[in-house]
Formats: sequence, C-alpha cells, structure tokens
Amino acid sequence: MRQSIPKSIIVKTCGVAEAIAFSNDYAPEHLILHLENAAEAVAAVENAGSVFVGPYSPESCGDYASGTNHTLPTNGYARQFSGVNTLSFQKHITSQQVTADGLKGLGPVVATLADCEGLGAHANAVRIRLRALAQS
Repeated sequence: MRQSIPKSIIVKTCGVAEAIAFSNDYAPEHLILHLENAAEAVAAVENAGSVFVGPYSPESCGDYASGTNHTLPTNGYARQFSGVNTLSFQKHITSQQVTADGLKGLGPVVATLADCEGLGAHANAVRIRLRALAQS
C-alpha cells in the first residue's frame, strides 16, 4: 500500500455519468462501482477488465474467490481485450461469403492494400476473379 498510494490520483466528476465516461476512456483493469443502485450502472460500462458491483464486491473477492479471475488487461488494453474467461479456451471459427457485386466493390481496394503490403499473390487472387467477372 505504501508504494501504491503515492502513485494514486483522485478524479472528481460532476456525477456518475461523467465518471463512467472517464472510466470508459481510461479502460481500467478493475472497476469498482460502489454506488447506490450500482447494478444499474453496469450497462454503461464499455471498457473494463472486470467490474465489481456494489458495496459488498471488493476486488479481492474477484481475485481469489467469486468466480472471475486475476488475468485481466492492464494499461488501458480493456478497450480492446477482455479478461481471460471460459470463452478464451473455446475455439471460434469465422467465415465470410462475398458476392460477385461485393467483390466488384471491395476487390480493387483489397488488391491495392495487398500490393501496398507486398503481397502480390493476395492481390492476384482478387484480380483474377475480377477479370473473370468482367468477362461474364
């Protein structure tokens, strides 16, 4: 605690909405909502590693016993990432299907981006399809 306190700051806001907006921008690893009607504020939280709701939910419970975990995004990474959870260990497969019209619209941009990255085969895969569409 002696090392943490000198590195701490207090941010004063005009109300809960402004505090949540600040928190969403800051994207804390841990967010404790020690408020009246705290559960109602959870829906406004967009960026936090883990949220502790109400006066009886200290961060320590999450770290040790209440079912969440201690592996959370730090340094504002909660804007992009979640804490490790059961979904972290599940396989997810994405798929996409582009229509002929979609490729006509996206294709030239994709080919340009691939060229910019020096990925000629990626650009060629698009151009071959675009030429075939132009001939049909």
